[in-house]
Amino acid sequence: MIPDFYTRNPAWTEQIEHIVELLGRVSLIEELSGNELELRRSNRIRSVHASTAIEGNTLTLAQVEGLALGEPVFAAPREVREVANALAAYDALEKFDPWNVDDFLRAHGMLTAGLVMESGEFRTVDVEIVNAEGDVLHSGSRVQKVPRLVRELLEWGSAANDHPLVVSSAVHFLIEHIHPFRDGNGRIGRVWQTLVLSKWRSVFAWMHTATIIRQNQHGYYMSLQESREPEIDAAPFIDFMLDVIGESLRVYEVQASETAENVGINVGINVGINGEKIIDLLKEDPKLNAVKLAEKLGLTSRQVERLLSDLKREGKLRRVGANKNGYWEILGD
Repeated sequence: MIPDFYTRNPAWTEQIEHIVELLGRVSLIEELSGNELELRRSNRIRSVHASTAIEGNTLTLAQVEGLALGEPVFAAPREVREVANALAAYDALEKFDPWNVDDFLRAHGMLTAGLVMESGEFRTVDVEIVNAEGDVLHSGSRVQKVPRLVRELLEWGSAANDHPLVVSSAVHFLIEHIHPFRDGNGRIGRVWQTLVLSKWRSVFAWMHTATIIRQNQHGYYMSLQESREPEIDAAPFIDFMLDVIGESLRVYEVQASETAENVGINVGINVGINGEKIIDLLKEDPKLNAVKLAEKLGLTSRQVERLLSDLKREGKLRRVGANKNGYWEILGD
């Protein structure tokens, strides 16, 4: 049986109320945007990009989007596999039961397939987490205890009476503390918190909390360490994750609001500024495709495709030949 492992902070009540308020606003703005699917798709891609980047993956956002669209991406095979696995695992979220051990193992197997030993299996060796200097920061639970501890954690989560925002963060912490796998513990911890939250509010299946974590990786690891010392109390990590969830919703609210209120303005600005950049790049290399242009501009390939369509409609560009071997002709230049 899992003993109490966090001290409830009275300030959480206000944080939770604020997050619930943000959820209401986000849901309304999504409807008004008329572009809910694109907003969520973009968030999913950003989340996968951030979650894998936290673990050292160097694929760009444009390359991650290319993989999501089924386009060929030329990069280190292991890194491509890491991102492809993560995309598959996030796409399968709705099929998982957050309190089922077999699903927990299956999700880890999807995240790490072809990448690590014992993919989708609890580790069979003891492990230590060390820093760059080789100092031991944390020792995972003894290997003999791992299956029981994970089972008890998920049983605790399924019966917990606390708010899902708190429960999901607490589960995330204990996954990292137990460290049930040889590798991929950070990825499965973030996926599993996303899963728990998505069963409460579906929008969390698409929320890019990993992006906010990546922007404050130091705080993420510090909160994990503070929750372990001098004894286990997950409150600092829960504090951190509530802030992350709130910030991810605020960022999403801004994105959705801009889409809902300024579609015409934003398109005009993008065509005017990024359109000129696209033309300049195509002057240098007329064979650039949307993925390559996106990498150079720091945009998604879907955004570039919309800009190309606008430029063609305005008579500034014409596509010559097939998609694979064709090129862009600049008109009126």
